[in-house]
Amino acid sequence: MPDLLLELFSEEIPARMQRQAAEDLKRLITNELVDRSLTYEGAQAFVTPRRLALHVVGLPAAQPTLREERKGPRVGAPEAAIQGFLKSAGLARIEDATIEKDSKKGEFYVASIEKPGRSTSEALTEIIPSVVRAFPWPKSMRWGNASTRPDALRWVRPLRGILCTLTTPHDAAEVVPFAVDGIEAGEFTWGHRFMAPEPIDVRRYDDYVDALQKAKVVLDADRRKAIIREDAKNLAFAQGLTFVEDDGLLEEVAGLVEWPVVLMGEFEDNFLDIPPEVIRATIRANQKCFVLRSADGRLANRFILVANLIARDGGAAIAAGNARVVRARLSDARHFWLTDLHDLPDYKDKATKPLDQRFAKLEALGIVFHEKLGTQADRIERIESLARELAPQVGADVELAARAARLAKADLVTEMVGEFPELQGLMGRYYATQQGEEASVADAIEEHYKPQGPSDRIPTSPVSIAVALADKLDTLGGFWAIDEKPTGSKDPFALRRAALGVIRIVIENGLRLPLTGPLNAAIWGALLDVEFAREDEAGAVVQSLSKRGFPKGPEFDEIVGAVSRGARRAQIPDDARLAAITRSLLDFLADRLKVYLRDKGARYDLIDAVFALPGQDDLLTIVWRVEALGRLLDTEDGKNLLAGYRRAANILRAEEKKDGAGAFAGSHDPAKLALPAERDLADALAAAGAAARERIGREDFEGAMRPLASLRAPVDAFFLDVTVNADDPALRMNRLRLLSELRDAVHAVADFSKVAG
Repeated sequence: MPDLLLELFSEEIPARMQRQAAEDLKRLITNELVDRSLTYEGAQAFVTPRRLALHVVGLPAAQPTLREERKGPRVGAPEAAIQGFLKSAGLARIEDATIEKDSKKGEFYVASIEKPGRSTSEALTEIIPSVVRAFPWPKSMRWGNASTRPDALRWVRPLRGILCTLTTPHDAAEVVPFAVDGIEAGEFTWGHRFMAPEPIDVRRYDDYVDALQKAKVVLDADRRKAIIREDAKNLAFAQGLTFVEDDGLLEEVAGLVEWPVVLMGEFEDNFLDIPPEVIRATIRANQKCFVLRSADGRLANRFILVANLIARDGGAAIAAGNARVVRARLSDARHFWLTDLHDLPDYKDKATKPLDQRFAKLEALGIVFHEKLGTQADRIERIESLARELAPQVGADVELAARAARLAKADLVTEMVGEFPELQGLMGRYYATQQGEEASVADAIEEHYKPQGPSDRIPTSPVSIAVALADKLDTLGGFWAIDEKPTGSKDPFALRRAALGVIRIVIENGLRLPLTGPLNAAIWGALLDVEFAREDEAGAVVQSLSKRGFPKGPEFDEIVGAVSRGARRAQIPDDARLAAITRSLLDFLADRLKVYLRDKGARYDLIDAVFALPGQDDLLTIVWRVEALGRLLDTEDGKNLLAGYRRAANILRAEEKKDGAGAFAGSHDPAKLALPAERDLADALAAAGAAARERIGREDFEGAMRPLASLRAPVDAFFLDVTVNADDPALRMNRLRLLSELRDAVHAVADFSKVAG
C-alpha cells in the first residue's frame, strides 16, 4: 500500500495563515481521495514558513474495480434498440449479453459491465492540481510573466516547487506526474534559505524529515514551539530570570523561523519606569520578542528573541541589532507616556486634569461611534446616565460610578492608545491614578471592557460593575434601537459577547438586578440620540413630545430641561415601540442565558420551563429557579408530581378544546366536592399553594418546591378514586377547576409542560 508525500514549496507564508493552510491541505486532499474510493490509514499535515507538506499513509494502489449490470431491451426488440444498447454497454455483439426472465415483462438482455479502477497515481494527477488552483488562502497573489493572464495560478506567495511521490516498502519511489502553471512535480525540496540552500533529493517521508533536519529545517510547528519555549526558559533561568510565556506570540514566532535559535537582548534600566504592559506591548508588537521577569516579579531589562539561523558570532550581532530597535521603540513609548501625563494646551481651559482634557478633546473631535448612534461623546453621556441609574442597584457610589463612566473612554485619544489600541482601558487606569482619581474609579476605567470572552475575568467591585454593565447595556440597547441585531453567524458589533458579559457579571457577582428598567433607559437614550442627531436637542424634544400629544406644562418643561442636561432616561413616557424593542432584547438575553446555563450543565428543558413564566427579567432568580427545579425533579416525589401534573394538564387540554380556553378558570366550589379524594386534594392544594406562594414571595424557590412535592399522594389518590368527566356537568366543572388550580399552583414555580422525560 503506497504512501503519499506532497510538499508545496513557496516564498514565506504569513505566520497567521500557516496552521489553517495545513489543515485545509489535509482536508481537501483526503476528501478528494475518499470521494474516489481511495481510503487511507492516516494523514498528517505540516507547515513551515516556506512549505506546506502532507503525508498520507496506507493508500490502495488503485481505485476498486466497479461492476455494473445494465438492463437492456426485450429479446426480439428492433435492431436499432439492440445496437443502441450494445454501444452504451460497450459490447461488440449481442451474444456477449446475458438473458434474464421476468414473469411480467418476459425475456430481456442484461450487460455486465466491469470498469477497472484507475491507479492512485493517475487519480492524484487530477486531485492535486485542482486543489492547488482552488486553495482557500485568505489572500493570494499572481506573479511573474504569467500574472497578466486571468487564469494564472494564485498562491499566498510565489510557488517555487512541488514535491510529490508515492512510495511502497522495498520499492522505488514514484514521482506523481503533473504540473501546475508550469511547475512540474518532482522529488526535490530545499532546506534552510541561508544554511542549506541546495536542492535535496527526497523519495519517502522518513528520508524527507531526516533530510530537512540535516538541512536546518524543523518540519513540525509544534516541535519548533517546544524548542523555543524550552530554550527560552533555560536561557532565562541561567540569568536568574523567568520567561513570561505568551502562547499567541509563540505560535507566531514559530511560524517565522524554520530553525529556531533563541537569544537574549538587553535594554537600559531607565525604560522600566514605563508601565510594564507598555514595555511588553512594544517589544511584542514591534519585534516579536518575549519579556522576562526578575526574581521580585517585576519586568527585567532583558528580552528573548528568536533568530532563524546559527550565526558565526553566536548571535551577538543579531541580539545587538534587535536591542537597538527595542530601545528606539521604547523611547517612542516613553515619549507617548510622558506626553499623555501632561496637559493638552488646546483644552486646558476646559479641564484641569490631563485625562479630563482628553475627554474634552474626544468631545471636540466629534469622533463617530456609529452613524445612527452619534459620537463617542454622545455614547459617554448615555453610559454615564446608565451608570448613575445602576449604581444604587449594585451597591456603588453614584458619583464615583458617574466619574468613572465619564473618563472611561478618554484614553482613546491618548498617544499611547493610538499606538497600541489593545491597551485601551488599561492606560486609562494608569492616567487616572496619576492624576489622583479614586482607586475604584481608576479600576473601573480598565475593567469596564471586561469580560471580553468566556474565560476572561469579570469586574467585581461595585463601581466597576456599574460602569461595565452600563457600557454593555448601552451597546445592546443602542444597536437594538437601530435594528442592527446579530443574524446567523454574523455579529459585527459583538452583541453576543456583550450579552454574555452582562449575564456573567450579574450571575457570578450574585446581583439582584431586574433588567427591564436599565434596558428601557439604554434604548430610550439611543432612540433620542437617533431622533435628535445634529439638531438642537431641547427643540427636538419639544417637537417629539408635541407629536405624541404630551401636554405642555411644568412636567413638559422638566422633561425638556432634563434631556438638555443629558438626563435622557425614564422621564420620557413609555410607548409601544419602546416596549417592543425591550421585549426583543430581553428575549435575546434569555437565549444567551440558556447557552450560558447549558454550558454549566443545566438541562435545556428546565431552562425553558422557567423562561416560560411571564416577566422573567431577573437573571439571578431565573438561575435559582432552574437549580431548585432540577433538585426537585431528581427526587421520587418530584417525578411523581410531574407525572400527576401531566395527567391533569392532558385532561385540561383535551377538555379545553371542547369548552374553550379558560373555561375552567376560577376557584372550585367546596360544597361540590363529593368524594374524600377530592376534598383531600383540595385541602392539600390550598395548603401547598399558599406555602409555595409565600416562599416564592421570599424568593425561597427550593422551599416553594417542597410543599408542591407533598401533593404527590393526594394527586395519586384523586386520579385513582375520582372520575373527572362525571355525568353531572356541575361535578365535571368543579373537578376540572380543581385540576386547573393544581396546574396553576405548579406553574407558580415553573411551566412543567416544558419539562422533558
